[in-house]
Amino acid sequence: MFWLHNPVDAEESQNGQVFFNSLLLRSSSNAPTLNLPTPPQTRPTTLPPLSLSILGVEPLDEFIKEIADFVHHMIVEAKVGVLRERGGGGRIGLPVLVETILAPDGMDLRFESNMSVHQHQHYNTLLNELKLQPTHAGSPLSYKHLHLIDNFFPSDPSSSNDKGKIRVTRDEKTNVVLECMRKIRLGDLNIYSPKQAADWRVSVNLEVPMAHPIGTPTHTRRKDRLSYAHEEFSIDLTQVTSSTAPNAPTQILHELEIEISRSELLLATAMKRNDPNVSEHEASAFDELIRAFVNNARILVRNSSEGWQ
Repeated sequence: MFWLHNPVDAEESQNGQVFFNSLLLRSSSNAPTLNLPTPPQTRPTTLPPLSLSILGVEPLDEFIKEIADFVHHMIVEAKVGVLRERGGGGRIGLPVLVETILAPDGMDLRFESNMSVHQHQHYNTLLNELKLQPTHAGSPLSYKHLHLIDNFFPSDPSSSNDKGKIRVTRDEKTNVVLECMRKIRLGDLNIYSPKQAADWRVSVNLEVPMAHPIGTPTHTRRKDRLSYAHEEFSIDLTQVTSSTAPNAPTQILHELEIEISRSELLLATAMKRNDPNVSEHEASAFDELIRAFVNNARILVRNSSEGWQ
């Protein structure tokens, strides 16, 4: 079958060509283009560098800030232990899933820092392995084995209040006085760790140098201490033998604590905290110091073994 077209004259043909050309021009300038599917491209399977956030900065860590605000201008230590009910003695249980700072005086509880002999041996092995085989060669652990004797004297012999006692620390081998100090506790923050076998407590204190007291100590404490130093922190694993009276039975405790070694560094960085007149590095040094302190405490807690006393 043949399709028959009506013949057109030359003028109609020319007018048609002009109209067709104008359509092409409008099509190329205004009409939407047809997006044809492109072959799929292979994307890299490794994670590219990511920004800290859409603003390019890390959101404020409220956990670190809470502890940093608490320890501002103070002597800082953290102990590993267990938060227990004051009445029943069992470990507390709270409806939280992760590590949580408890409000001061929010619960009737006590913190028990005494660990079992098994725990003591476990931490001793862990810290010795880090000493012999450091995870990063640039920051090795150093180690000292100390034998110390603490004698406690009342700061006011006429008072029955024992909270203001003076501690005189001697080297047990040489009998040299190392410290004569009055320790004033300013406050505690308890951290509950439901996913771990242990909890921890941050304590802040003032240590006031005192003259050597005269008289007889009220009680004595012997400390067999394994002291590990790492950067700005000291980690002390201590067996404490204490007696409250000459003929009283002795009590043996095992404790683990981490402390910021240089109180002068803590105070110097605290003075410049968030100061707009110093460099960003100096203004954030205090929070970075507390961040490393918290991280070390968390590492110790998360490496606690079962069977806590």
